[in-house]
Amino acid sequence: MSKQPEVGFATTLLVRDTCLCLHAQRAARALARRFDEALRPVGLTSGQFSLLMSLNRPHPPSMGEVAAVLALDRTTLTANLKPLERRGLVAASPDPRDRRTRRLALTEAGRAALADALPIWQETHAALERRLAGSDPDRLRADLLALS
Repeated sequence: MSKQPEVGFATTLLVRDTCLCLHAQRAARALARRFDEALRPVGLTSGQFSLLMSLNRPHPPSMGEVAAVLALDRTTLTANLKPLERRGLVAASPDPRDRRTRRLALTEAGRAALADALPIWQETHAALERRLAGSDPDRLRADLLALS
């Protein structure tokens, strides 16, 4: 059996300081915590807000369409929908043209929750963009989109 080369501490520091994945994960967790705390008064998490917003469309989207927008697999989307369905914020129904497909819609309570959350999101989002003074938030969004 050959001996595996040892990964030195200098490599650990290099990865810590340059890894795009690590930096994106850290930033995503920090942003989620900030939005989770801000949205707590209306009883939503940042993920739930994003999910409700993804359903705010003229016509109910399919599970697949929502999963694509949120970059989630269907199993994770189903798990994230359950608490919102239990709270009566989201309703799922079979597609009239293809009974195998489920369509998702905001309920009246879901639309009200989204309306209550939107000003909080706007305020929190604006504060975060102000923290990026000297940089270009539009460029950051474009770069993140290019990676996804």
